[in-house]
Order: sequence, then C-alpha cells, then structure tokens
Amino acid sequence: MQHILETLGRLGSTSGFTTMTWQQALMIVIACVLLYLGLVKKFEPLLLVGIAFGALLTNLPGSNMYHPEMWDAYIAGTMGVGQIIHEGGLLDILYIGVKSGLYPSLIFMGVGAMTDFGPLIANPKSLLLGAAAQFGIFAAFLMALGIFGFEPNVAASIGIIGGADGPTAIWLTSKLAPNYLAPIAIAAYSYMALIPLIQPPVMRLLTTKEEREIKMEQLRPVSKTQKVLFPIIVTIFVCLLLPSVAPLLGCLMLGNLFKECGLTDRLSDTAQNALMNIVTIFLSTSVGATAVAERFLAPRTLFIIILGLIAFEFATIGGLLLGKLMCKLSGGKINPLIGSAGVSAVPMAARVSQLEGARANPSNFLLMHAMGPNVAGVIGSAVAAGFLLAVFGG
Repeated sequence: MQHILETLGRLGSTSGFTTMTWQQALMIVIACVLLYLGLVKKFEPLLLVGIAFGALLTNLPGSNMYHPEMWDAYIAGTMGVGQIIHEGGLLDILYIGVKSGLYPSLIFMGVGAMTDFGPLIANPKSLLLGAAAQFGIFAAFLMALGIFGFEPNVAASIGIIGGADGPTAIWLTSKLAPNYLAPIAIAAYSYMALIPLIQPPVMRLLTTKEEREIKMEQLRPVSKTQKVLFPIIVTIFVCLLLPSVAPLLGCLMLGNLFKECGLTDRLSDTAQNALMNIVTIFLSTSVGATAVAERFLAPRTLFIIILGLIAFEFATIGGLLLGKLMCKLSGGKINPLIGSAGVSAVPMAARVSQLEGARANPSNFLLMHAMGPNVAGVIGSAVAAGFLLAVFGG
C-alpha cells in the first residue's frame, strides 16, 4: 500500500496539472482561441489549425517536444543539428525544416504549380503595381525600427508581414528573428484571412466612384512559349541580381515550369497536392511550436500584431496610389482598384478587387486584370525578403 501511495505521489508531482505555470495555462487558452478562429471562423484553416495545435503541444508541461534553448545554442554555434536530432523532441526535429528554409521553399513550389502568370505576361505594367504594394513592407519596417525600437533584423521580419505572403514571412523570420516566428506567422496568416475586411474601406476611401466604375479592355492572349520561357528568364535575371532570393523564387518558378511545360503533369500534380499538403502539416505545426509561453507572452507580441495590420494597410495604399497614377496617365483606361491586388495573397486580393469593381459597376469584370498585380506581388514579396536577408542577414 505504501508503495502504491508513493507511486501515486510521484505521478502527482510530475503531472502537468501540478507543474503548469500561469503563462502555460494562458498559452493553452490562446491556442484554443486560434483553433476556434481556424475551425469555426475559417481564418486560413490549412495553416492556422496546425499553428494553433503546435502552440498547444509546446506549452503542455512535461511534453518536451520543443526546446528553444537548444535552438539558442544552435544560433550561438555551441550545438549542431546532429545533437538536436539526438537530444531534441519531435517538434525540434520538424523545426529543422523551418530553420533550413526547406518547408517555405517547397510551399513556394506548390504555389508556383498553381499559379498562372498569364495575366502578368499579358500586361507587364502590372508588375509595377505588385512592386508598389511592397511599400507596406518598408513602411512597417521603418515604424518598427524608429517608433517601437525593434532591432533591425526583427523590424525587417515584422515588415515582411506587409507582403501578405505567409511562407515568405516564415522563411525570412526563421533566419533573421526566430524568437519572433510564432507571432509574425500568426499575424501574417490572420491578416491574409481578413483581407476581405481590411482592404475594402481603404479602397473606397482612396478611389472615386467614377474610378471604380472603369471597365478595362480584355487582356491579349499569351502563347505557351511565353509561359514556358517566363519562369526560366525570371529565375536567371532575379537570382543573378539578388542571389539570396534563389531558394524561394527558384522553387516558385520550378513549380510553375512543371505546370506550363505540359510534359510534367504528374510532378505538377504532386507539387500542388500531396507535397504541398505534407509540407503544410510540418510547417504549421513546427511554427506553432515556437510559441513558447515565456517568449510569446511579451508586450512586443502585441506591437507585432499592430504593426502587421499597419503593414497590410500601407501595402494596399501603395498599390492603390500607383493605380490612380496609372489611371490618370492612361487617360482613364486602368481601374486603380487592381492596384490593391498587388499584395501577394493569391487569389483573395484579386477577388476583392473584382468585388469592389462589380459593386460600383455590375458589368465590371476586373478579376483577370487584378491577377496580374496579384501574382506580381508573389514575386515582389520574395524579392523584398531576399533584399532584407541580404542586408540584415550578415
């Protein structure tokens, strides 16, 4: 009997119920709220559910699935990946794919296989709108640096939220500011899901009803040869110009080449479906694991959420303002609403442009015109991330 009581006492003393801190309890509540947003409110459920569950697992006392101190030692150069594999938990091992940039790059391959660059090729001027929307990245970066006092590498990671591209945000943050990976990823994906609520008020504020009513001419046809050459030429030019962006952009364009060449349908299908789904599970769960209570529950986390929203708004503003300028220069042939699609949330931002245009003029059809800036935004956010890594990654 005494032995049984001692065993029960040991179990009780090591139980998570008795060792849990208030911070861990609060993080479990936050994880459940995120699960509610993903499962019930459908905020980017493919990513947010995994992130939320990863946050839940990492904050369960005694689970020993993720050890941030090991990754601190890795960054300091006192621990290698082999030792982490040997001594770490399940989520430590999965996180290797985030830290190495493997998961975001493979996600980009799937995105490329699902992307049609035809509207961008048909109207190359839309590349400018995609570039203008990256204004949100640099506006948020300057605010994080100058007003909130973040270190330059952290400010750069916060700014990339304005690109409206979750994999890019994860890729850059895992290299520049891994301790802030969870809040930045959560902010990026949450605001991407909220684009239909975030963008329309700004679009109506900065454009007139007459501008929103503008109907645009049908895009020219794009040949198969042009679609095949596009990913090859973009990869060579951009990666020579900015080598640090090669992992993201190279995988994006490889996936697109699988799609467009017509000879690798099986590879394209795998990149779009099986590979994308598997990597999404690993990526989301391991990113959520970084939401350790002691690091996530800090005032800076709230500042990141605020700056993320500001980044999205400035990205929308940048695209719209250039859209208005192009409208004026073209003699009213370009609807400035397509500028707001320059953020890289494909195809959601383009659909918002379409809905706002149709609301002003029911016969208006802007979707394909908006897809040009939209896919340009994917390239633009990757290039911006490569630039920030080249500047602050040393």
